[in-house]
Amino acid sequence: MDAMAVTIQVTFDAADPKALGTFWAEALGYVPDPPPEGQATWEEALEAFGVPEDRWNSAYALFDPDGAGPRLFFQQVPEGKTAKNRVHLDLRAAVGLKGDDRMEALEKRCAELEALGASRVERHDPDGFSSAGFIVMRDPEGNEFCLD
Repeated sequence: MDAMAVTIQVTFDAADPKALGTFWAEALGYVPDPPPEGQATWEEALEAFGVPEDRWNSAYALFDPDGAGPRLFFQQVPEGKTAKNRVHLDLRAAVGLKGDDRMEALEKRCAELEALGASRVERHDPDGFSSAGFIVMRDPEGNEFCLD
């Protein structure tokens, strides 16, 4: 049997796909999917496709320009977030660092993400055994993620 190529896309339910996608683009250094060939902007493409203007923010997608990370897709849903995520992203902001250097790097990145609309939930200092230390955060729509 031939092995089938598999790629990963992470999908977010969102009230405002473009706004949430813009946050994650800034947080990760991702870029929006380009509009279809022959269209200068997504708005131009959606208008040409006959999509009603009130549906133009129903989806938004990003990709890693380096090709290393998964595609991110944001889809509009009518309901809000109601419970803790069962799966979340970890942003590896202090790889290879330990102790105070690690936590200083995480705090710096936390402040940058708060300026983009994220919020801090709690800090977990290194415990010398099971955790090198991390910070739990929420994106602008309340989805939990960790700075690790």
